[in-house]
Amino acid sequence: MAGSEMGVTQAKAETVTDAGRKPDPCIVVIFGASGDLTKRKLLPALYHLDQQNLLPENFSVVGVARRDLSKTFAPDMKDGILKGGGVEENEEKLGKFVEKIEYFATNFDDDAGFEKLKAFLAEQDGKSGTKGNRLFYLAVAPEFFADIVERLGKHGMTKPAEGAENGAWVRFIIEKPFGTDLDSAIKLNKDINAVLGEDQIFRIDHYLGKEAVQNIPVLRFANGMFEPLWNRDYIDNVQITAAESIGIEGRGPFYEQAGALRDVLQNHVMEVLSFVAMEPPDSFESSAVRVEKLKVWKAIEAVPLENTARGQYGPGKVDGQDAIGYRQEDRVNPESQTETYAAMKLSIDNWRWAGVPFYIRAAKRLTERVTEVVITFKKAPLDLFGAPGKSQIEQNVLTLRIQPDDGIKLQFGNKVPGPVTDIKQVKMEFSYAAEFGKSSANGYERLLLDAMLGDGTLFAEGAGVEATWKLMTPILEAWKAQQKEFPNYAAGTWGPDEGAELLGRDGREWKVS
Repeated sequence: MAGSEMGVTQAKAETVTDAGRKPDPCIVVIFGASGDLTKRKLLPALYHLDQQNLLPENFSVVGVARRDLSKTFAPDMKDGILKGGGVEENEEKLGKFVEKIEYFATNFDDDAGFEKLKAFLAEQDGKSGTKGNRLFYLAVAPEFFADIVERLGKHGMTKPAEGAENGAWVRFIIEKPFGTDLDSAIKLNKDINAVLGEDQIFRIDHYLGKEAVQNIPVLRFANGMFEPLWNRDYIDNVQITAAESIGIEGRGPFYEQAGALRDVLQNHVMEVLSFVAMEPPDSFESSAVRVEKLKVWKAIEAVPLENTARGQYGPGKVDGQDAIGYRQEDRVNPESQTETYAAMKLSIDNWRWAGVPFYIRAAKRLTERVTEVVITFKKAPLDLFGAPGKSQIEQNVLTLRIQPDDGIKLQFGNKVPGPVTDIKQVKMEFSYAAEFGKSSANGYERLLLDAMLGDGTLFAEGAGVEATWKLMTPILEAWKAQQKEFPNYAAGTWGPDEGAELLGRDGREWKVS
């Protein structure tokens, strides 16, 4: 396509998108705004939306935290936006955006402070024309979630203020972790639902902001070639890997409480699994998608302990550099039983997936950083091309790479040119960066925009959170009761032997593209 034609096409697409996706005027109120998430992710994401004309003209951001940062907050957020990248060279536009950033200091248990916050937000409505619409973002430690919601309700900020226009709204984005086990998740849901309606709550999982994750339903349901094969008749097994080569990055106290299962497997990986395994929804409206995702999680059979594996990294080498073990990390118990590697084999007891194992794993300090879904198809039923005792037929593999270098790979057999029939496995590859250009988006753009629009498709609902915790909590309890010899894998390897044995017992092995 010629350059001028490409420009016309993109301009038309942006016009359509802008008309259908721009939210109402609103204030985004970020609790815990002094934390790293606001500067590195949230404000850059909001500015990227502003650059694409996807924010309303009447819009403002109010950061809320305990320290008095009123003089430095807006300049600090501007610095974060610039360092985040993808900022067009338009000082005037950036300056206008920064002018919309305000700060308010209060302790989270201070009733007088919350009453002043209510007056401050009303003042912002008058100044910015935001019409009483609020998006509260709880970027705080989990122990503050219910208390902040309860206090906002007590001071009349969880519903549109009296005199607000018809259709005014108040919504809440709540960060993970949403509970640490089934009982705590049920309690947190109960406490928050006592103040908010479920349609006001947006439990965020930043993995669902990734383009490659959002593309899984598109790949399946927008292409006639895949869905007829997406079942037990053609698929041998599914693997989901979320591997990091880094360690815990100074987050010892957090990781000691979390571990790989709570930190990644219960939320990120289970969300990806639901997109891979769900039935086609009636529509891509939030309620229809959530119904199908919940059906998947409820159809997963209870996981026997022998179908799990865990590990903890010891000293080793990563990218040629010496790496310490987990127990030598800062503020980690030298006898810690916290897992940095968690894997399991899941069985989905429904018509589509009966007999197809789903292998999932998440870990720190593995050989490389990679998050991907690997779908291995069954072999062709007859080898027409192999010599006696020498098969040339291998399984076809579809790989959905989520990070890094997100894209899709399809592996299949191909005849090697020449006078004899030799078959070689080749790959067809699609790269997001090569096809669409390198993106500066950090994944929060889509999620923030959807929350402002009231679209919960890419957010977790209460029943879904409880369903995944119902699966994972018995495993956590069994692991806690069973002491392990840690460490049991070296940093820079692909994990403990029992992780490989989990598949080896079935005559399979982990695949990484």
